[in-house]
Amino acid sequence: MSSHFNLADWLVILLYLGGIILLGVWFGKDQRNTRDYFLGSRNIPWWGIGLSIVAAETSALTIIGVPAMAFGGDMAFLQMILGYVIARIILAVIMVPHYFTGEIYSPYELFSNAFGPAARQTAAGFFLLSETLAAGVRVHVASIPIKLMLGDQVLGWGTHDPILGAILLFVLLSLLYTYIGGVKAVIWTDAVQFGLFLAGGIFTLCYIPSFFTGGVGEVLREAGAGAKLHWLNTAFRLGAPINVWMGIIGGTVMVMSSHGAEQLIVQRVLACKNVADGRKALALSAVVIFPLFLIFLLTGAMLWVFYQHHAFQIPLPEPRPGSGIKANDFVFPIFMMTEVPHVLRGFLIVAILSAAMSSVSSALTSLASVSTMDIGKALLRGRGGDAFYLQLSKSSTVVWAVILILVAYLSRRVEFVLNAAFSLRGLTSGALLGGLLLAVFWRKGRALPVLCGMVTSLLVMTAVQVLPKYPGTGVPEVFWPWYALLGTTITLGVAFLVRALLPGSQSGDGRSAADEVAERRTRK
Repeated sequence: MSSHFNLADWLVILLYLGGIILLGVWFGKDQRNTRDYFLGSRNIPWWGIGLSIVAAETSALTIIGVPAMAFGGDMAFLQMILGYVIARIILAVIMVPHYFTGEIYSPYELFSNAFGPAARQTAAGFFLLSETLAAGVRVHVASIPIKLMLGDQVLGWGTHDPILGAILLFVLLSLLYTYIGGVKAVIWTDAVQFGLFLAGGIFTLCYIPSFFTGGVGEVLREAGAGAKLHWLNTAFRLGAPINVWMGIIGGTVMVMSSHGAEQLIVQRVLACKNVADGRKALALSAVVIFPLFLIFLLTGAMLWVFYQHHAFQIPLPEPRPGSGIKANDFVFPIFMMTEVPHVLRGFLIVAILSAAMSSVSSALTSLASVSTMDIGKALLRGRGGDAFYLQLSKSSTVVWAVILILVAYLSRRVEFVLNAAFSLRGLTSGALLGGLLLAVFWRKGRALPVLCGMVTSLLVMTAVQVLPKYPGTGVPEVFWPWYALLGTTITLGVAFLVRALLPGSQSGDGRSAADEVAERRTRK
């Protein structure tokens, strides 16, 4: 075992892991069909879903990396959170009613209602590809500091590779309660895990000032003098660093995609009872997200002040080139291991574990639902009963867990996979959001204009990311907050152009997708 933990710390960690698994088993006792498994029977309170939304988008990398941003720089990331809040309000007002037009399992059913199965399966494929790589990378990167915290002997037991041990820990434990309890288990464990990592951040904010005679005031004054509390940058730029325009414009469109067109978050909104509850869940997540990131950015600023007066008891590790994390990302874990009293140390490690497991379970249930309901069920043409599709859903969850383990493990060996995966979500986010907007606001028509727009967006965004690395191309750097906006604009522009030029591409009876779904329900 790691020498930085005693028996009490391990007891806290084991009790947490056992409790989370028991919670998942408890919620798994009433899974009878895919409606129970992927929509939680639509009887989950909106406030639980709202907390789950925040937990799903907050990975262990966030809890570790956000303090590192302020430690090594300042609090400029707060500008991105402005867009995070604005996007949720827009989605609550505009998009949520479309999610409850009939009983749908993913936003990609809206593509099918408007443009047919080809558009639906293309959008589903985009999501499966981007989420598999993004989730695999999140697991890998979170495993690096967890390896540091729990020790090679613990994680390497039975695997001969500590990183593989950490990956297996995250994925297999998350799989256990996700497989049994479905989205209901995921949402409730998310809500618990949200409370844990929020409590970990608040504790750290209160604990660091106890090392200083002047308390919070002294720490904040020194952080301000070191420019660690600076957060506003009004200079408009397409490249780094983050500025307020990236947050308000780019961040808003980015989160409209991640929370409106990607199943990872939309699945939670679909589990709400009705439109009103869906809107409340998004509103709650909007209220919570800003103070959550503020807490962890302030934690990073306070850690900077702390280490101006105290030496690191463990030297900052040198990360492997291409690993996706920086030396500063180890600051918060090192503080936990060396400066926090035992038992409380165990609770802080639990906070990191909870964030990691939350992001893994969210990925598993969203990948399983899309592959089963958007692709598998369509290929099988609905053959089979409730029991068959429930078992198919659970089997799909296991398959995706294996794939995530493989992607996470390969990420440590193939550097370009890591670099590509970090930006892949930005490359597909504009295509998904643009396609969804067309599905909602266009009249029924052919799929070709939408497919052309989405594929063109993916190709152009790939070039936008790759070409600036070659000096001779003359292509300027575009920072990741602009990816979704640029991709959405390309998708819409190309789709409109193809629709105008292609004979018969506007064929249809003039009814909207919502009208079509309403008619189908009436026929039933």
